[in-house]
Amino acid sequence: MKFNIITIFPQILDSYLEEGILNRALTKKIITIKTHDLRQWTKDKHHTVDDTPYGGGAGMLMKIEPLYQALKYTKKSSQKIEKKKKKIILLSASGKKWNQSLAKKYSALKEITFICGRYEGVDWRIKEFVDEEISIGDYVLTGGELAAMVIIDSITRLLPGSLGNTKSITEESHSQKNLGEYPQYTRPEEFKVGRKKYKVPKILLSGDHEKIKAWREKNQKLII
Repeated sequence: MKFNIITIFPQILDSYLEEGILNRALTKKIITIKTHDLRQWTKDKHHTVDDTPYGGGAGMLMKIEPLYQALKYTKKSSQKIEKKKKKIILLSASGKKWNQSLAKKYSALKEITFICGRYEGVDWRIKEFVDEEISIGDYVLTGGELAAMVIIDSITRLLPGSLGNTKSITEESHSQKNLGEYPQYTRPEEFKVGRKKYKVPKILLSGDHEKIKAWREKNQKLII
């Protein structure tokens, strides 16, 4: 799968991509991530990507012209991909809430392009050229780059070959609707802090897989 990230800070996510599962997926060519510096599609000597809003108001808005040109460029490079297999996402605080169900749906795509807003937002007209507005939560970020990385991470781990243990996908939190994760423990069997002892539940040490499964189902958290 290919991810395009349109941003004014093309290096901002580099360190995260150099470690862990995403780096493994990049190395194995399960995914490709291409960052596009929005300023290369500006026409003035200062490479201006924002301006004051018509009608007044606080802050600055990202201009539509460079964003549109950036989208034209990414579309040209993906002409061979079926339209239904690619999406353009505007990351927006007012967008549809991202969840595991959407992550599974989007993991079937071939290409996703993210528009990472900054300042007070983006010229409203850009919505004519995107497929979806997505939010990762009921809060405001300084830019869309972190949101793009959250979405890329949640999709990538669903792609075949990304995780070392594919069983992790079916047993983890949110793999079933409204269900979180059951309590899990590892060594040592008994953990001491002063006189207090914290022990692993005996059922998990029993070796009885049916009883362990029943215990896990009983203790799986319900997410409302």
